[in-house]
Amino acid sequence: MLLFITQWLAQDVRSFSVFNYITLRTVLSTMTALFFSLALGPRVINWLAGKKIGQAVRANGPETHLVKSGTPTMGGVLILISITLTTLLWGNLANRYVWTVLVVTLGFGLIGWYDDWKKVIFRNPDGLSARWKFFCQSALGLSAALFLAFSTDNPAQTELIVPFLKTIVYPLGKLGFVALTYFVIVGASNAVNLTDGLDGLAIMPAVMVSSALAIFAYVAGNAVYANYLLMPYVPGAGELCILLGAMAGAGLGFLWFNAYPAEVFMGDVGALALGAAIGCAAVIVRQEIALLFMGGIFVIETLSVMLQVSWFKYTRWRFGEGRRILLMAPLHHHFEKSGWKETQVVVRFWIITILLVLIGLSTLKLR
Repeated sequence: MLLFITQWLAQDVRSFSVFNYITLRTVLSTMTALFFSLALGPRVINWLAGKKIGQAVRANGPETHLVKSGTPTMGGVLILISITLTTLLWGNLANRYVWTVLVVTLGFGLIGWYDDWKKVIFRNPDGLSARWKFFCQSALGLSAALFLAFSTDNPAQTELIVPFLKTIVYPLGKLGFVALTYFVIVGASNAVNLTDGLDGLAIMPAVMVSSALAIFAYVAGNAVYANYLLMPYVPGAGELCILLGAMAGAGLGFLWFNAYPAEVFMGDVGALALGAAIGCAAVIVRQEIALLFMGGIFVIETLSVMLQVSWFKYTRWRFGEGRRILLMAPLHHHFEKSGWKETQVVVRFWIITILLVLIGLSTLKLR
């Protein structure tokens, strides 16, 4: 909205044309979302507390988490409000990629909202059944995948890029692209959700990954840079910097209240939405494999749950008694059970994410 206003003003006052630069609007977007998040945070937390929307802690979880029972949850709505308002203010509303990622974000947020609401109303930590949650996620993810696949006729925008190997790309075709996009969006959404189990654990890696994807989006949307760095040119992808910058700013603002000891939890409404947004943006800028590097913490956390459940079921079938690989899944709970303090787990996972994001960014040049 503000972009259209400044473009109109620039016809008479040339200084307003500076707002056409994506870099400036990305910085302003990040700052605006951070401001919204910090300003609205206390009001949202008080509203959640007043409605008695508190966290229901799993009975079989770590004992140290029992004190967190009743802490306001569904705080992810603060992130979604900040991202949406900021994107509408600074983004190019004629850009289809901005609307695609925004709709995916809000759609998955709505699924998370209903899931959290069931947990709060019925005091059931399990919330929405896994079957219905997966069905809703699949419907949204598949819709986004189909739209992205059939809204372009450029084969380069449906190729799978292999990082560090400049001459190797795999043409996926429409159906292959749809399958990959669906998997990335739904997988990333659930991966972030599984990681969101400690104060500040999921939000900071989400901020780092979204910031890195903003760099990829800027390069992919610039024909000169994309050609120089041997990346596919995706016209309009640069505008995603505004939304991704808003995500980073909103996430940092949320971390102010979510840092240990947390005043509010993100809930599924935030975790599912952020993961889906990250996955969708990665697909648009053709960096699905790079996302595996940068979001390595999310991947490892997900694999830890899959391995734990699979091994437990196999040993129960094979020996009549279920056995576990980890003390508790996801992985962050295993380290807690091993004697690490919650803050140690969180900060060390942040450090690992920084290293992984740097590795992902290095693929821009090392090709």
